[in-house]
This record gives sequence, structure tokens and C-alpha cells, in this order.
Amino acid sequence: MAELWWVWVAAGMAIAILELLLPGYIFVGIALGSVGTGLVLWSGIWPAEWIGNNLSNGLLVTAVLALIAWALLRVLVGVRKGQTKIITRDINDD
Repeated sequence: MAELWWVWVAAGMAIAILELLLPGYIFVGIALGSVGTGLVLWSGIWPAEWIGNNLSNGLLVTAVLALIAWALLRVLVGVRKGQTKIITRDINDD
């Protein structure tokens, strides 16, 4: 199963293309996690054998890498000033 690293990378690229079609930074983490899983399988470092044993292990590693990617992107990109608006007055309260 470890020789199927390219499937994980191709799935990550397909999800990245989906992110381009449906913008909102929802699929970015999943795409990065999937590509990361493929790169771990390709490199053959220690969890590659465990990931290659079955699909659920690969999905678990993809989910963990996606969570890490989302957290890092949140720290690096963050929330821009003025991106969120808090409404304190209702227009119907006159």
C-alpha cells in the first residue's frame, strides 16, 4: 500500500482544485494533509509502514496533518483587522 503514495498526492491536488472552485479556506487543510500523507509514504520515514497498512490509518494521519495545517495557517495568516463585524445596534430598534 505504501507504493500508492501518488494517490494521496493526486487526491490532495484534486481537493486543492476544489478549493479554487469553492473558495473559503475549507479544503486547504485537507489538501495539505493529503499531500503530506503522500509525501510521508513516498519518503518511507517511520510511520510510512503503519500508514500503508490500511486506509483508516492513512485517513487518521491525513486528519491530523490537516488539523496542523489549519492551525499553522491560522497563526501565519490570521484574521485580518476589520474582517469580522460586530453589530451592536439593530436597524429596527428606532
